[in-house]
Amino acid sequence: MNVGSVMNLGYEKILLMQNPLNMESSNVIATFVYEQGLLEAQYSYAAAVGLFNSAINAVLLIVVNKIAAKLGDSSLF
Repeated sequence: MNVGSVMNLGYEKILLMQNPLNMESSNVIATFVYEQGLLEAQYSYAAAVGLFNSAINAVLLIVVNKIAAKLGDSSLF
């Protein structure tokens, strides 16, 4: 179940530790969505990026579930 949230990091800590010197290397998808959606007011673009992130998480969850079903007796569905 935790594989579905592998791309969701604790963006609050990353956002609080960002400064102009480390902005290029510390930008992750969650902080990018925050910046584009709330600071730049590009709501549709931020929603599309967030939806893409959720779709990747769902695909990862389904793939790991298929692998778990083949290797063992238990799976989610």
